[in-house]
Amino acid sequence: MRPATDRRKRVTVVVAGRSPLPAATVARVARATLATARRPVVTLQVTWLTRPAMQRLHRTWKGQDRPTDVLSFALVAPDGTITGDVYICPAVARQQARAFGVPAREEAIRLVVHGALHVLGLDHPEGEARTRSAMWRAQERLVSRLA
Repeated sequence: MRPATDRRKRVTVVVAGRSPLPAATVARVARATLATARRPVVTLQVTWLTRPAMQRLHRTWKGQDRPTDVLSFALVAPDGTITGDVYICPAVARQQARAFGVPAREEAIRLVVHGALHVLGLDHPEGEARTRSAMWRAQERLVSRLA
């Protein structure tokens, strides 16, 4: 694990697992995403998981027995600060990048942004409306700026 602290906002970003991006890039993207929020995030851990590990996590928390691209969890403290965990599967990210015709680096950044937005409490509908949602539009603006 490699912590990186932004003293100005006191946000600590921890990167764990075999990341396809440099830890500094993950931290930069996560901090830029978190900076869009009104609620302070104290710590965000981004963990990169293997396909089997992500499948287990997805089955345990969402009841779906398949790997997914990203899962996020947030804990809001009584003072309103947030501690978040984002889990990303690079194998699924690479598969999606090929399917969407985008670079794997861009898709990995998209998933860091997506997970951080969920930690902040943003959500999107499932299905076709997903890509028209306010969260998706915010995500894509951030990805175009940060990728």
